Amino acid sequence: MTVAISATGLWTPSDSVTNAELVASFNAYVERYNAEHADEIAAGARQALLPSSVEFIEKASGIKHRFMLDKEGSLDVNRMVPRIPERPNEQLSLMAEVSVNAGKQALERAGRDPGDVGAVICTASSLQRPYPALAIEVQNALGASGFGYDMNVACSSATFAIQNAHDIVKSGHARSVLVVNPELTTGHLNLRDRDTHFIFGDAAVAVLVERADIAPKGAWAILGTKLKTQFSNNIRNNFGFLNRADEAHRDDPDKLITQQGRKVFKEVVPLVSEMILQHMHELGLKPADMRRLWLHQANSNMNRLIAERVLGHEASQDEAPTVLDVYGNTAGAGSIIAFHLHSDDLKTGDKGLICSFGAGYSAGSIFVQKAA
Repeated sequence: MTVAISATGLWTPSDSVTNAELVASFNAYVERYNAEHADEIAAGARQALLPSSVEFIEKASGIKHRFMLDKEGSLDVNRMVPRIPERPNEQLSLMAEVSVNAGKQALERAGRDPGDVGAVICTASSLQRPYPALAIEVQNALGASGFGYDMNVACSSATFAIQNAHDIVKSGHARSVLVVNPELTTGHLNLRDRDTHFIFGDAAVAVLVERADIAPKGAWAILGTKLKTQFSNNIRNNFGFLNRADEAHRDDPDKLITQQGRKVFKEVVPLVSEMILQHMHELGLKPADMRRLWLHQANSNMNRLIAERVLGHEASQDEAPTVLDVYGNTAGAGSIIAFHLHSDDLKTGDKGLICSFGAGYSAGSIFVQKAA
């Protein structure tokens, strides 16, 4: 049985934040911090913080802009954390709400009623709560049938979930599976850390995976899926329910995202490139067959090198579109945003690759072909 991606959906917050605005907030914090600890810094007992700059951010990442759930709280130098009031249990949770927004768009684009959906998978780099599963809440809010469950594979969450959805459809457990990927990443972003304060933006995406024989015109047949993991501490977030059991370290910086960017770059580029080329070989595909690559949107330099190794030449914006300059790093949602915004122009028979990679390390590749 052939399985297809029938449609995608995208939700973004209304708050828009430029690099210049982030830098102004961060540098105000740095100036205050260094002034408050001037004596210790002068004595060599404490290290001074370095300011950030627009030029540094764009050179390091290619990011110029992002959407944030709460701009005011995030840029407030006295806070530098999004201000998101907790909701009562009787109210739809925030992650479920943005998932429903993206999910409804995907269903509308496919001409589907929520009742047609037989399973919901909610996947994200950080989930709002352990249980009840957000997927079941989304299923209930949409009026979908069947079952739902949550999963987390960091920035590879969406491609891993699409693989799960593919297998569910192929095995006959459901005809239509809705994958929702709510990435409210600014909630675990350390806006007081020079190396990471600019990375993330917030967004939610949805992908409807179905049997190809019921998919709408212009759907994308899934040619093959491949997943790979390799353990690494170079991207880590130690936030969890056991933190409350150790007051001494409960609020340490490692309870937000930490990463060793240079090591990640050096190790992930060959890992992902080799996985993609191996997967292409297994499917009997050649670089010349690839009309477009929709890669994980974390770092423009990383994407450029991976695309070059896969295609054998430096990729154009048309061959490997970039959206991180506008959206920032939206974790698992990045490659799906690229696919959502840059796939309608392709023609019947065109082939492409959706690929994500991130902490774990984890990487997922989904080869697709535009159907008639």
